[in-house]
Amino acid sequence: MSGALWWQSGVIYQIYPRSFQDSNGDGVGDLAGIEARLDYFVDLGVDAIWLSPIFLSPQADFGYDVADYCGIDPQFGTLAEFDSLLAACHAKGLKLLLDLVPNHSSEAHPWFVESRASRESPKRDWYIWRDAAPDGGPPNNWISDFGGSAWEYDEATGQYYYHAFLKEQPDLNWRNPELRRAMLDVLRFWFDRGVDGFRIDVLWHMIKHQDFPDNPANPAYTPAMGEMHRVLQLHSTDQPEVHGIAADMRRVADAYSERVLVGEIYLPVDRLMHYYGRGEAGVHLPFNFQLIEAPWEARSLARLIAEYEAALPPGGWPNWVLGNHDRPRAATRFGEAQARVAAMLLLTLRGTPTIYYGDEIGMADVAIPPDQVQDPRELREPGIGLGRDPVRTPMAWDASAHAGFSSAAPWLPLHHDWRACNVAAQRGDPRSMWRLYHDLLALRRARPALSVGDWLPIECAGSLLAYERRAGDERLLVVLNLGDAAESFAIPEWAEGLSVLLTTGTGDDPAVLGPNEGYILG
Repeated sequence: MSGALWWQSGVIYQIYPRSFQDSNGDGVGDLAGIEARLDYFVDLGVDAIWLSPIFLSPQADFGYDVADYCGIDPQFGTLAEFDSLLAACHAKGLKLLLDLVPNHSSEAHPWFVESRASRESPKRDWYIWRDAAPDGGPPNNWISDFGGSAWEYDEATGQYYYHAFLKEQPDLNWRNPELRRAMLDVLRFWFDRGVDGFRIDVLWHMIKHQDFPDNPANPAYTPAMGEMHRVLQLHSTDQPEVHGIAADMRRVADAYSERVLVGEIYLPVDRLMHYYGRGEAGVHLPFNFQLIEAPWEARSLARLIAEYEAALPPGGWPNWVLGNHDRPRAATRFGEAQARVAAMLLLTLRGTPTIYYGDEIGMADVAIPPDQVQDPRELREPGIGLGRDPVRTPMAWDASAHAGFSSAAPWLPLHHDWRACNVAAQRGDPRSMWRLYHDLLALRRARPALSVGDWLPIECAGSLLAYERRAGDERLLVVLNLGDAAESFAIPEWAEGLSVLLTTGTGDDPAVLGPNEGYILG
């Protein structure tokens, strides 16, 4: 694929800013801390960093409740410090993406303050207000993703407002053209400053059915799923008009040079594909979360990858991700040995990979004591494992106090093995997880077949997953053992003379893969 754009050939690295690097000793990460670590990304070999929200916020949902879309929250720094970070990124050849939260704002946003002031407010229709049901209760049965009704009654104006998440996060009304223009101007504000793109939070939520009918009951619901799953979100998400919003955002992005839009969309593949565009362009990369959610079994994954590739529309570029700030970490799901195989899968599939901070050193979920829980998701429905704090804990840099993250006690506890599981300890170890990520990223840069080449499946049995990556005359073979027993593999005739470029095991005999072993031949 000649002439690939940076976001097609590159690798994105997600940072949770509160937990990456603290520069001022308050136990919370910040922009200056990220800037101080920029050489780390260059050394690791990633191309872009994506920051979870840094906008002004009361922090009811840790930045996903925005009070000013064009201002930086003081705990992270200032707008001048952001500009410094952005300039430093570009000077080092790195791109920077921001996390846009356009579905909802904070209740402290001036727009909502004005909206709730009276029914006659000029900004009343910038949010979603409805009269009570005939019985005086909420307008319909829609449930917040954090549990409980998605409607909050406002005594002063005698109506309910809609919030898909916390009541402190009222949903914006994207059917209002003035609101729409104001939010598109937010994209322009940051693009004008030089930002390279956005990850768009809960894109599929952004338009609701205009008549607000009840959602149907979920026949498969169990309490362990969380209350939000008590109904199917048929009318509250993934409405046809949302693609017009994506097209508007794409037009804004395309007015600038090589900007990228990544959409957060948790939907089945057939519906996900619509977010590439319906008649007009959608987002560049609708997030593909299948590796997070799929059973870790070779035949299932082989089928999943092939079906995803086949479903892509003409011109649609694939993408893959193993973890993020909402889902369990790879090292917890698979164990350390298989997490190495998962890393090889992530970084050798066709498309743009996203790495979640800390996965490159094998950080696992951290058990948070009840008195230290911060996540409102866990506080609202405790005890069923939906809390996100365990995957948002501080990055471990070295074996010094607080793992080099801060000079003070961090806002969340460190992982128990941080003295061994840290960047400094792993950088000098040729068999470490960090070294594996580093070498995989270096190989992607050196071999176009891995970054932009075609993907072709190879039939195999047992717990083996195998495929070819090809670009022009360059052909590479990737074979992964997803099991904990040795497996034999019949090397294709075309690959018999190839050498082991990288392996998670010994690579002594490519015809026999050890437990949890993967290799790349080229």
